[in-house]
Amino acid sequence: MSTGAGAAETRLGISAVIPAYNEAESLPELIREMIPALEGLGRPWEILIVDDGSRDGTDRALAVLAAADRRVRGVSLRQNFGKSAALATGFRLARGEWIVTLDADLQDDPAELSKLVAALEGGLDLVSGWKRHRRDPITKTVPSRLFNAVTSRVAGIRLHDFNCGFKLYRREVAESLEIYGELHRFVPALAHWRGFRVGEVPVRHRPRRYGKSKFGAARFVNGFLDLISAAFISTSGLKPLHVFGRIGLGFLASGFAIGAWFVAQWIAGEPMRVRPLMLFGAGLALVGFQFILMGLLGEMIAHLGAGVEYPVRQRYNLDRER
Repeated sequence: MSTGAGAAETRLGISAVIPAYNEAESLPELIREMIPALEGLGRPWEILIVDDGSRDGTDRALAVLAAADRRVRGVSLRQNFGKSAALATGFRLARGEWIVTLDADLQDDPAELSKLVAALEGGLDLVSGWKRHRRDPITKTVPSRLFNAVTSRVAGIRLHDFNCGFKLYRREVAESLEIYGELHRFVPALAHWRGFRVGEVPVRHRPRRYGKSKFGAARFVNGFLDLISAAFISTSGLKPLHVFGRIGLGFLASGFAIGAWFVAQWIAGEPMRVRPLMLFGAGLALVGFQFILMGLLGEMIAHLGAGVEYPVRQRYNLDRER
């Protein structure tokens, strides 16, 4: 993710990126709470609202808020593309050196922002909120605990609440992440795999005041599939042959072992006949070749798009902008 030279010239201290979908009732109250929280930091700030194709008048509420305060900016997407798309849009348009994200439903308390700031100033690159005392029904809290336990194991980083929308980023973290689909659930894992320092702090979580949750039961299935996708892309994206090749070699070895056994039986005088096990071995070998070819094809694709810029932790006698 990149920003233009104009954005660099008007860099602010902190940007608050708020994705909103059908939150016309809660937005005015959220902005009233956000302003004193941002003012208390003593940094230039802006609030950037991304209306994700709402149908309840969120765009009109955003227009009123922007007209009342020039520090409130925003965009309305043409349709509901999802939270990842809204966050990616907000990251692209934000002008702050630090970027805080929070949901528009008033369950995140803006007054807790100072806790995230203290953790970022302590050396972290990304601070994620932890809804220790979550004000949600058991149908959301129990699956969420399972989701976080599995994600922690796969990601290799211990967090209690990966999917909390209340997060604070250094700008270079937001610029280095490609968020699409449902990958917003795994931002801490993606940042950790990119070498950034990630941590969490407990934050207050409030009951929902307006509307209803926008996420259904399908999010758990999608989340599991996206976790597999994120882990594969982040850990093996430039060496697909290592992944598919190992699987292919396993199938090949099994197929050749079965074939070798039949050859040994034939040498020992056993008549050679087509048997189900022989066909199974030939099938394993064929699948093995296909996996290796998939790996080679992936290597070709990765080679064509290998212009990757890796994130750095510190610069010495180098200009920030090139």
